[in-house]
Amino acid sequence: MSGISKGRGYVYYIQYHVVWCVKYRHKILTGDIEADLRYILQRVADDNGFSITELNTNGDHVHLLLDCRPQHYIPNMIKALKGVSGRHLMQKHGDGLRNKLCGGHIWDPSYFIATNSENAEAQVREYIRSQKQERG
Repeated sequence: MSGISKGRGYVYYIQYHVVWCVKYRHKILTGDIEADLRYILQRVADDNGFSITELNTNGDHVHLLLDCRPQHYIPNMIKALKGVSGRHLMQKHGDGLRNKLCGGHIWDPSYFIATNSENAEAQVREYIRSQKQERG
């Protein structure tokens, strides 16, 4: 468990489960693209002062468990994660991706976000880890 953190004059535990999809749900998040995505997302989190405690993909969508401070604004975090990763992936893998995605955008504009409690952290982590498993 990530645990409770302290700031100057406050104590907090803020965790979000975030999910977003590839445009048109194309299964492009495999191999080198997935590896590059993982690296880019971690760099964005580090650069912006929040942490990714779980990350997984299932070919056409991304699941993250984020820890952050009260000063973080959710739309800015999502914009940074999706914007920077989309731009870098298109720069590196653009030729193959443009044909599959009919243009220059990797991510669908929408996303899912839910708050997470200390009591549910283990269940959310297991759910994110299970994303690559086949479902019957």
